[in-house]
Amino acid sequence: MSADRAALLDRALLPRFGLLCLGIWLNAADTLVTATIMPSVAREIGGHQYFGWSVAAYLIGSIVAGACSGKFSQGLGLRRATAFAGVVYAIGCAMSALAPDFVTFVAGRLVQGLGAGAVVALCYVAITALFPESLWPRVYGAVAGVWGGATLLGPMLGGLFAAAGFWRGAFWAFVIQGVIFVVAVLAMLPGEKREAGRTRIPSRQLLLLVVGVGLIGAAGVVASPAVAGACAVLGVVAMAAMLAVNRASPDRLLPRSAADLSTATGLGLLTMFACEAAAIGFTVYGPAFIQARHGASPLVAGYVTGGIAAGWTVCAMLVARLKAKREPLAIRAGALVILVGVALAALAVTRGGLWSTGLSLLAVGCGFGLCWAFLARRTIAGAPVEEQALASSAVPTVQLIGGAAGSAAAGAMANLLGFGHGIDPAAAFVHGPWLFGAFVPLALVGCAAAWRLART
Repeated sequence: MSADRAALLDRALLPRFGLLCLGIWLNAADTLVTATIMPSVAREIGGHQYFGWSVAAYLIGSIVAGACSGKFSQGLGLRRATAFAGVVYAIGCAMSALAPDFVTFVAGRLVQGLGAGAVVALCYVAITALFPESLWPRVYGAVAGVWGGATLLGPMLGGLFAAAGFWRGAFWAFVIQGVIFVVAVLAMLPGEKREAGRTRIPSRQLLLLVVGVGLIGAAGVVASPAVAGACAVLGVVAMAAMLAVNRASPDRLLPRSAADLSTATGLGLLTMFACEAAAIGFTVYGPAFIQARHGASPLVAGYVTGGIAAGWTVCAMLVARLKAKREPLAIRAGALVILVGVALAALAVTRGGLWSTGLSLLAVGCGFGLCWAFLARRTIAGAPVEEQALASSAVPTVQLIGGAAGSAAAGAMANLLGFGHGIDPAAAFVHGPWLFGAFVPLALVGCAAAWRLART
């Protein structure tokens, strides 16, 4: 046993380490658990037309909470802020568990996202506050392991509850875990004085982002095609305005060069946004299509869809030690695999068998795993020295933005194609490829940006 590992398992540090892993788990397992149970949720309380919002609302909450967590921690102190975030998360889970209708369910998902986003952000702050610097690489590696473990356990947890006809139990299970987390935080984290910090919240950018995603999602639930088109266009305009405001603002959500495609930072962030937005629809609608077309159990559907996360985790581990001179190849190959995988999965999920569906989704995840770490490295390194910390935080933020926008757009597209009242196998065969195929151009944009980035 190495000295670092022995120190991490020390009696004084082990409880803190367990607390940190629990906090990360609350967020890591959420998307896969929820994706697995969503068909069961919709069958009981309706809301197929708001399917995409189950993910979009959660991700919007996570973005807002992550952006505010620094200010929050300074104002309350790490211990109080983390405990409060855990309480918010548990309340959101309880709202979803008790939801009598889909609107309440989505509201609960938004509150969950606010709590989970803050918990994760504050857990990363806690790493530097609670562990000696020599242990940071070991702790970060363990955190990555938690995300990998969620890939295996998330679909199983959601599938078991859905198969038992008790999808609400999945959220009650997370309520219990949230309460345990809050109690552990109050017991283990040291109290500290509040700081009069100067961190400011990029409120204008967050408002434009929320409005933009909201308008894109609203395009799928309005009756008039003209109004739907206007909502979609205005949503894109609002997100573009967010980038313009961000560039001019002293309180930035993203680096100033986020919209500058002549820079490595701009190209990297565009690649991340486009690829995530192109792929998120499979997480949102994949389990429902698999259950409807193949009569698969929620457990099987969850694991087939979880192939994206599994491929990402495994490939990321395989290329972790890749030499720097091979990075351009990994970036190009990963982006190309994502593009091909999204195109193949658009057909496999809607017209293929379970094996072809699983393999195509696995390919999408492998593409992300091949290139993501190297995309992040070039994106951060391409920023000016004074903005590299902001560029580092922008990597997960842009991923969340892509997921939120993509899931809202997928919901709008699904409603346009007639899936607003459920997934009919015949309609899935005819119209399903258009639902997922509509995002292939986004994957193409991401691939083109990645190839250009690899040349920088």
